[in-house]
Amino acid sequence: MKYTYDNIPTPCFVVEEDLLEKNLKILRNVMDRTGCHILLAQKCFSMFYTYPLIGKYLSGTTASGLYESRLGKEYMGGETHVYSAAYRDDEIDEILEICDHIVFNSQSQWSRYKEKAIKAGKKYGLRINPEYSTQEGHEIYDPCAKYSRMGITLDNFKKADLDGISGLHFHTLCEQNSDDLLKTLEVIEEKFGYALYDMEWINFGGGHHITRDDYDIETLIKCIIHMKEKYDLEVYIEPGEAVALNAGYLVTTVLDIIENERNIAILDTSAACHMPDVLEMPYTPLICDKTCDNSGIRYRLGGPTCLAGDIIGDYYFKEPLKVGDRLRFCDMAIYSMVKTNTFNGMKLPSIAYEKDGEIQIIKEFGYDDFKMRLS
Repeated sequence: MKYTYDNIPTPCFVVEEDLLEKNLKILRNVMDRTGCHILLAQKCFSMFYTYPLIGKYLSGTTASGLYESRLGKEYMGGETHVYSAAYRDDEIDEILEICDHIVFNSQSQWSRYKEKAIKAGKKYGLRINPEYSTQEGHEIYDPCAKYSRMGITLDNFKKADLDGISGLHFHTLCEQNSDDLLKTLEVIEEKFGYALYDMEWINFGGGHHITRDDYDIETLIKCIIHMKEKYDLEVYIEPGEAVALNAGYLVTTVLDIIENERNIAILDTSAACHMPDVLEMPYTPLICDKTCDNSGIRYRLGGPTCLAGDIIGDYYFKEPLKVGDRLRFCDMAIYSMVKTNTFNGMKLPSIAYEKDGEIQIIKEFGYDDFKMRLS
């Protein structure tokens, strides 16, 4: 059967190859112009069906632990990096075997695993916390927020054992432009610059919206070249969102229309289960068509779960919604797909891939996927 957005079973994530490849070409251009290494941050996008394509453009993957490390190594290859706030004794040996770069979050973690790490002969780094925040209003996503557990502050870094450490890692941005990177690097040079001369590499972390239309790529390139030339460093960047930004959709069907002082449409898609960032950020995702700005017919869109706050947002539509109508939420390839859950026994969205105008369902989920997480 040939699927389109009109007949594909919902809910369903659909990633479009041409949009994904458009982003990859932009990232590859940055690599070619600077000699930096760009890695896919799998915590944001880990649709491994696309890894062969991504691997043609990027240097490899970065992971937050053992399972993501294995996924990147098995399905993309290239460089495999990992950072975790804390590693487990029963996983560190396999991580040392799989990964090329291992970044430690604290001096105590490095001391704990230093002996076996050095024997493994990989490259090791420490995550630093410049204690310089460039975000406002989203402390949950701010690694430099007060009392952050992410990275080593300058006072603690001064006492750190750097024997065996070849690089420094920082990750302070979230969906931000390169002006914030520039400001952050100025602080890092001021605080940690003395140590950079003894390092081989630096990792700028993620949060760089490189493929966004208004992103200042020239400033990013200047930042990379500056760090390479001044400190003789290899530079790594770990974008997640930039890889699949605006490259995928979440397709949903209207299940019911009710009224309670306003029009309410109940969808087969749940904010709580299928796009939790809508509640955590919070934010209201765009719908790709059928909507209009502050005119037309207003609807509140919500999910079918028992959570009273399972609300996606309020939208204005050009025409009345009907049971059976299809809607497409934009920019749903990133984070939403990796954060889905089965609260209330909700069915997980299928995963599909669009290439040359044809949609192929890559994976479907059912009762067993819900049951296997329980006992």
